[in-house]
Amino acid sequence: MTKHTAIHPIGIFDSGIGGLTVARAVVNHLPSENIIYFGDTAHMPYGDKSTSAIQAYSVKIADMLLQQQCKLIVIACYSATSAAYELVKEYVADKAIVMDVIDPMVPYLHANHANHRIGLIGTRQTVNSNVYKKKIDKLNRNIQLSSLPTNLLASAIEEFGDNKVIDSLLNEYLSHPTLKNLDVLILACTHYPVVKENIARYFKHEVEIIDPSDIVALAIKKRLAQDNLLNPDGIGSKHFYVSDYTESFSAGTKTFFAEDINLEHYPLWD
Repeated sequence: MTKHTAIHPIGIFDSGIGGLTVARAVVNHLPSENIIYFGDTAHMPYGDKSTSAIQAYSVKIADMLLQQQCKLIVIACYSATSAAYELVKEYVADKAIVMDVIDPMVPYLHANHANHRIGLIGTRQTVNSNVYKKKIDKLNRNIQLSSLPTNLLASAIEEFGDNKVIDSLLNEYLSHPTLKNLDVLILACTHYPVVKENIARYFKHEVEIIDPSDIVALAIKKRLAQDNLLNPDGIGSKHFYVSDYTESFSAGTKTFFAEDINLEHYPLWD
């Protein structure tokens, strides 16, 4: 692996504000780490894009984060994870650690949710890839997984946040027979934790709602510790790049981090 030091940043990317849920969790659990976040707002949402398009975006963003000397790159997007994780890992090779938002969930489900009926909501790209089902089936823990594509939800959250208009869309999706009699619901899109409380309310707080952000952040912390790359006394700087400036992303950063964030415009293609 390219020789990184602990002071090098963690790179995180997503199509829009969704990955900020992961970025916030990383900041909470690793306050000394320097963070570089890339929101590909010009191409969001990824969920309705072709696999080849998502792969092209992801590799281009990974290249940008490598130029920023990131020691670890987090694909904070389920659509990009399911479509491009292996390709990004191959492209990055030994220049940085690459992590996704699905693999950290596997040991968590193994330890906590044997014999449970688990629902999953995500983009069409994530659900159709069957990546979660394949990994859960390999656990051999008698987990019944029911997945439902909720494709309009990420765009609606990007536009409206947790506004009441979201509730009518959630009612439409969550009333689907696929999601009946659940023990647990996985929010398999990094946008969805923004409306986690709305979702819990729909299920009358009788279904455990899993926001993987903290689980992912703790997995990042563990991996950096293994590689002796934890930053013990950094200042925890945050830099945000977007491929296209949007008001919703700007508002989202303020909501997540309770501070004014400077967004730097970085078009993927000139």
